[in-house]
Order: sequence, then structure tokens, then C-alpha cells
Amino acid sequence: MKGPLFYSKILLFGEYGIIKDSKGLSIPYSFYNGALKTDKNLSGKAKKSNESLKKFTQYLETLDASLVTFDLEALNKHVEAGMYFDSSIPQGYGVGSSGALVAAIYDKYAQDKITVLENLTREKLLKLKAIFSAMESFFHGKSSGLDPLNSYLSIPILINSKDNIEATGIPSQKTDGKGAVFLLDSGMIGETAPMIRIFMENMKQEGFRKMIKNQFIKHTDACVEDFLKGDIKSLFSNTKQLSKVVLNHFKPMIPKQFHDLWKKGLETNDYYLKLCGSGGGGYILGFTEDLQKAKQALAGHKLEVVYNF
Repeated sequence: MKGPLFYSKILLFGEYGIIKDSKGLSIPYSFYNGALKTDKNLSGKAKKSNESLKKFTQYLETLDASLVTFDLEALNKHVEAGMYFDSSIPQGYGVGSSGALVAAIYDKYAQDKITVLENLTREKLLKLKAIFSAMESFFHGKSSGLDPLNSYLSIPILINSKDNIEATGIPSQKTDGKGAVFLLDSGMIGETAPMIRIFMENMKQEGFRKMIKNQFIKHTDACVEDFLKGDIKSLFSNTKQLSKVVLNHFKPMIPKQFHDLWKKGLETNDYYLKLCGSGGGGYILGFTEDLQKAKQALAGHKLEVVYNF
């Protein structure tokens, strides 16, 4: 048995902001993917994945049946037979490893499932997001449901607000373009839950709340609009502002050894860095108008290009 492939995702814009109703833009990233597989003799990673699936299956039994039901008999049987999630998606890197697993389980075992082939109305998208949010909360404590949604549909998703999401098209890439969005490997794993806790704690302060509303969300929304319109000049100007706000107000989410690198980008304009997911490790997202320049400036670091301008 080998199930269909589910891709990782990248939230280009909207990390933390979407908790507070900013816009967001999430795209599938096919470089990493995962699929359900079965093997009688499990060891190492596969064995760990199988054990995690056992616990996840028990959790799925507790979900509200009016939201979603699963063929639990088949799921339990397959898990007992050695099913695991074979994935190249790095965990704790902000590219949706648990999202792809959730999408794969929903795809195979959900009853009356909403499929990718039907007309995806806003109601259906929101229902899927609610189902995925409930499912993925097993891994993160609280999930927006967007990662599995992106992985399941494999199309870019525009988040206008919490109750307003739509499938969207993004400008096609210029393969010969000089500019790029890239991933920078921090070399360490980030954990989502503690980062979200720090953010929620900060949100209790009036000054921080004001900054989120007047600066962070303002620039995030502008970046999303610029990207979708293909207005590169404005996009880089807004990304720079966003990068500055994150450096000033989200320090705990940026691994210490990257603080200077972050600042250097803002000073030289060779590249701008932003969080990819909740931060604390994993990948950092970079934007540059000149990839060669960015590569020289970030020599010694591994860059993976996600999108070319």
C-alpha cells in the first residue's frame, strides 16, 4: 500500500498575523512531501511514526461527529498492520510536516469527505479548515487548520480573514528572474507551541497589540496584495518594513545567531529575512531582488529557492 503524495507548504505572509485577522498567503511546496505506507517490519523513523499514528487514531475517536467522522475500523486495522507516514518534510521547520499527515489521513479515512474535484465554495473551504484545525490540534495544541488545507488542496490559499479564505492564483514564476524567495536553514528545530505562548503573552500588553495592528498587520496585508498583483517594487519595500518590525518585536522567535544576519540584510538591502511559520528555529524565509548578491552575502548558509521573480 502506498497512498498519494501530500506536499509541504510555505506561508509566505501571515505568520502570527492570521491569529489576529491579518491577510495571509500560503503556497504548496512540492520539494518536500509525504505518503502513507505500510510495512510489517518497522524500525527507526517508521516505527516512531506508527506509534504516533496509534495515539492520533485514539484522538480522532474523540472528535465531534457532527464535524467529521472516519472509518476508524479500517484506520485501526491499517495502523496495527504497520502503517506509517513516510515523509521527507522536516519536522519543526515551519513547512507543515503535521499538516501533510493530517491531509493524508483525512483523504483516506474521512467519511463524506469534501474532495478537491468539487466546486470549492467558501463554505466548503471553511468547513475543511475547521475539520483540519480540530485534527491538527493533536500535534500543536491549537491549529488554524491552514497547513493541512494547503497540503490537501495543493493550491495557493489566500487568507483574507479568519472566516474568509479562498483558493487563489499567484503570478507565474520568471525562471530567468534575478529575484527570489528562498528558505534559509537555521540548523535547529523550532517548536510551535512555546512560540505561540510567547506571542499570546505579549498580546496582553497594549503597546504590543498596537504594534501588531498598526505595523505588523499593515505591512503583512500590503505584502500579500503586492505579491498577488506582481508589484515587485512595492513588495520589497513592504517586506523590508515587515522584516524590521519582526527584528524589533519578535526577537525570541529569531534564533540568536541570526540577529546580526537579519540586521545586515536590512542595512545592505541584499536580502530581507522574515519568519517562516512560528520561528524559534527551522527555516527562515528570505526575499531578494538579486539572488547572486544574497548568496554571496549569506555564504556558508544553505539557501533553497522557493519562487523566482
